[in-house]
Amino acid sequence: MLLGVQVSTEGKIYEALNRAEALGCNTMQIFARNPQQWRQVFLGPNDVLEFNRLQKEYQIKPLFIHIPYLLNMASPHPKLYEGSIEAYIEDMFEAKSLNADYIVTHMGSHKETSEEAGLKRFIHAINKILEKTADINVGILLENTAGSGSWLGYKFNHQEKVFQDVKDKARLGLCLDTAHAYSAGYDISGKDGLQSLLEEIDNSVGIGQLKLVHLNDTKDMLNSHRDKHEHIGKGNIGLEGMKRIINHPLLRKVPFILETPKKTDKDDFMNLNTVRKLRHK
Repeated sequence: MLLGVQVSTEGKIYEALNRAEALGCNTMQIFARNPQQWRQVFLGPNDVLEFNRLQKEYQIKPLFIHIPYLLNMASPHPKLYEGSIEAYIEDMFEAKSLNADYIVTHMGSHKETSEEAGLKRFIHAINKILEKTADINVGILLENTAGSGSWLGYKFNHQEKVFQDVKDKARLGLCLDTAHAYSAGYDISGKDGLQSLLEEIDNSVGIGQLKLVHLNDTKDMLNSHRDKHEHIGKGNIGLEGMKRIINHPLLRKVPFILETPKKTDKDDFMNLNTVRKLRHK
């Protein structure tokens, strides 16, 4: 089972690998820089080398890097839109230096425009990013959202449209966030709802495009369009729902990353242990 968490990079970025190893993770997700700010500095070469060394030593693979929250590649505002594309290209090259496999990407907010217009801008941005980074093999994963406000990606015909119109499809994939899906109206707490969701993914982009599951329970109600993660089995998806997801034949070989609440250092251990106990041998 490929199982990890969103790991803090506090201190030096390579310290995240020590934290992941201590948790018994064989995959992980990080922010390579502050997700709430525009880039201040680039990583130092010695930090990158140590990160590469520890990743190889601990055999933590695949490595996922999450896009910073400020980037919005569906924005109608030219300064933010162009700045997001430039920042994303920088992040792609940095991800390459860290031997990352994928950058996980929210599809952005169309703000006061339409979903159609937002998707058009997002597709243009992704095409430009892939063109400017054609010589590297870092992939881009489109993450589904809860659908609050004007956020794209809460239904999979949005991702389907991106897959249809992006030129370099070989580097494109999908990340399924379970909490977001439930809040967007997919009742994956039950067997039929989970099966229906997976069939929709398969019919829209192909289940083989699913490269990562963000395994999160949720405090929010079905179809609430809110985004409040909960500990595994303690939210509205529930223990049986989580068990069904973890053991579904179509998902057993997909990496699972937990983005569950972290009030104390023990929380990640608790949630990881819950997942391991739910997993069928």
